[in-house]
Amino acid sequence: MRFFIDTANMAEIREAMEMGILDGVTTNPSLMAKEGIKNVEEHYIAICKAIGSGDVSAEVIATDYAGMIQEGRALAHLHPHITVKVPMIKEGIKAIRTFTEEGIRTNCTLIFSPAQALLAAKAGATYVSPFLGRLDDVGHNGMQLIGSIRQIFNVYGIKTQILAASIRHTLHLIQCAEMGADVATMPFKVIEGLFKHPLTDKGLEQFLADYQKNNSL
Repeated sequence: MRFFIDTANMAEIREAMEMGILDGVTTNPSLMAKEGIKNVEEHYIAICKAIGSGDVSAEVIATDYAGMIQEGRALAHLHPHITVKVPMIKEGIKAIRTFTEEGIRTNCTLIFSPAQALLAAKAGATYVSPFLGRLDDVGHNGMQLIGSIRQIFNVYGIKTQILAASIRHTLHLIQCAEMGADVATMPFKVIEGLFKHPLTDKGLEQFLADYQKNNSL
């Protein structure tokens, strides 16, 4: 499984890169606004340069076909690492087909059903992004969605990658891995949470205490 970080914060991206476990970045207008980014295009380029390799999802704002095509082409032109993020709507599927024919990588976002994922894959999407946490928020099992998409893609040999999104905690990530998601994108706090276990802390504390004891004799 590849790890993407879902942020526009450069400090978080750099720290995740220093860990040696980061494979890409996803971001969106809300995350850009949270960081107070004014020149979005320049920030996308900065992110691409920071990660060195791997895909950076850059989202279109338009919801009409012509607007998405214009924005998507401009975003793809910014840097070779850019993957154009397109919403799961009828015009978005049309845009994904065009981008696919032009050799532009795409990430179909806001996926909430296996049917939507299948449509995006048929159009040639590089990634589909099912949103787990948002489904959980309304009383549905987001993990079942990952399983259903994985089953369909496996049956038909579909190459579109499942990019699990809206991951809220460590258990979400582990379950996504068990379900066979190709990629997981998560906030920095979830990446930090992967390190934590009380027995690790207790064991390290004991090791250090024993070391000090042995060296004080």
